[in-house]
Amino acid sequence: MDKKKRLIFIDTNVFVIELRYKNDANFKTNRDFLHFIAKEGKGVTSIINILEVCGILSFNLNDRQLMELFHYLPDKFRVDVIPSHDIDASFPAPSVKDIMGLMRKKASLGDALIANVVNNSLPERTSFVSWDAAHFKDILVMEALTPKAYLARQ
Repeated sequence: MDKKKRLIFIDTNVFVIELRYKNDANFKTNRDFLHFIAKEGKGVTSIINILEVCGILSFNLNDRQLMELFHYLPDKFRVDVIPSHDIDASFPAPSVKDIMGLMRKKASLGDALIANVVNNSLPERTSFVSWDAAHFKDILVMEALTPKAYLARQ
């Protein structure tokens, strides 16, 4: 990961819209954003997000397809994965106190897990991009934007 580039963290729903919801009202903007990320090569996501995508799509994939999705999603979208994309790695395990601290700011478990990894692994200069950016407003040390808002700044 090139630390000199301003990193762009990509949340689960951006990948899911691209992979599953071709008729979504935001599909074109979402695709434009992902093309921008692929071209610029400064995207990053977390292993939690990769696992969320796999879990959401698991209902429609066979075992081979699910494993391929896990292994190739970062390459398909040209994103790095924090803390690791190794299937044998341990799951990032923050303390219950840390997660409860984020939940006290009105975060779901999934959002708190992601925010914890992001806050502890990436510089504040990172942009966090999600269609649910408002959910992350008060739990991140960095700015949260929708893909549309991010592209409008470019």
